[in-house]
Amino acid sequence: FGLWLFVYLCFVFSHSVFLCYLFIKLFIYRPTLHCVPSLVSLPGSFHEAGMQEVDELVREYRHSCAWFLGPFYNIVRLFHPDYIKPLFLASASITFKDEVFYGLMRPWLGQGLVLSNGRQWSRQRRLLTPAFHFDILKNYVHIFNQSVNIMHEKWRRLLAEGKDELDMFEHVTLMTLDSLLKCTFSYDSQKSSEYITSIFELSDLVVERQRFVPYHWDWVYKRTAEGQRFYTACKIVHDFTAAIVQERRSQLLKNGPPENSTENSTARGKKKTVDFIDVLLLALAADDKMQITHFHNIYKMSTKCHDTTASALSWVFYNLATHQEDQERCRSEINDLLNGRETEEVTWEDLSNLPFTTMCIKESLRLHPPVTTVTRYYSQDMSVPGGCTIPQGNICLISIYGTHHNPEIWPNPEVFDPMRFDPENSKQRSSYAFVPFSAGPRNCIGQSFALAELRVVLALTLRRFRILPGSRRPKRLYKLIMRTEDGLPLKLEPLTEDG
Repeated sequence: FGLWLFVYLCFVFSHSVFLCYLFIKLFIYRPTLHCVPSLVSLPGSFHEAGMQEVDELVREYRHSCAWFLGPFYNIVRLFHPDYIKPLFLASASITFKDEVFYGLMRPWLGQGLVLSNGRQWSRQRRLLTPAFHFDILKNYVHIFNQSVNIMHEKWRRLLAEGKDELDMFEHVTLMTLDSLLKCTFSYDSQKSSEYITSIFELSDLVVERQRFVPYHWDWVYKRTAEGQRFYTACKIVHDFTAAIVQERRSQLLKNGPPENSTENSTARGKKKTVDFIDVLLLALAADDKMQITHFHNIYKMSTKCHDTTASALSWVFYNLATHQEDQERCRSEINDLLNGRETEEVTWEDLSNLPFTTMCIKESLRLHPPVTTVTRYYSQDMSVPGGCTIPQGNICLISIYGTHHNPEIWPNPEVFDPMRFDPENSKQRSSYAFVPFSAGPRNCIGQSFALAELRVVLALTLRRFRILPGSRRPKRLYKLIMRTEDGLPLKLEPLTEDG
């Protein structure tokens, strides 16, 4: 009872000082943010209604606005290419991740690439970059094929049982996690159900904690049922990664570094090739400043990335299910590429020969970006168009979703139109109008990995199945990534060899 009384008092106190605090904030920031309209707001909804509110906000203000998130946080929201460009391009030495949105993930992800700053971030980025070299990524394409084959076998069994409508998020998330664990750990996800469950639970708990301000204090959160679930799930994830890392490190010390070959035959087990974890372990051995705890933090970050790929795949399936002409055009392009081969395996070289399929993926990423916002603060004043200066330390919320739905840049932004990404139609468009993987020095290091997997999975899926709309229209829900409130039901029809 005492704990909940304390939480209640914190809640009452925070709202009682709201007007006074807001009055002061308005007078402090108004002179320097005169070009940015000011809004007074409590935390908005992450459901469908909340996404529609963002659409209205972008239509009304077009480039930016100042947003007061409760009594404690003053945020500048930006959703125009010209305004987000200088923020994305800012040097990593003056760019920092804020604690409001990212700090609550620290017990889970540690001081990895997502949450670190300054020299620590630069060192980790340098150590991670070789793991995403094209020579390494080529080896992963075979694994992408394997993982999607497993998912398709499961789909065929379910269809044979009369279950023709499936939740895409459920199936695709398991597939992308299986793929990531194989690419990084060389580990079979069939053995890690507890780890998978914990990853899903952590994503939900972080969002719930972000929305309830009293839970931002660790002292309070650790004493709640939700906090206990969160830290229990963290321990499961950390113990799992630590055990695998230690095992692979022992193998490396015993057997020496593997050979770096890019031939597909090596990825099939004939010869051990360098993979993600090998690159990091070799970097650990070469850098005496890098501790094993830093390695764990880097690795914990990387294993979270499967969620964004799963979101992207699920939404491109949905968008093509609701636009059958585009789906058929993709299928024709894929069949022209793969017909006549002894196997259906998509190769690295095939990825550049799927132009329309890639355009559909990009349009889906525009319409439903997996990560809708990134937040930053800067150690110096930042200038944006209109003679406006954002004071140092002010939280900047760069709205990827808002930029992708800005009618000044994208006519009829709610319409799915892959031809927006035809090279002729993209010539005059700012490169910062489409930023699903962020941009600048702190862009997503795994974007080439993700795009390769998206094309492999989509190509094989459309070759083997026709995707149709499900029994209900999905309602968007943002939980660290763009998801839906009650799954994403889609229907499947298996295709014969002649289509």
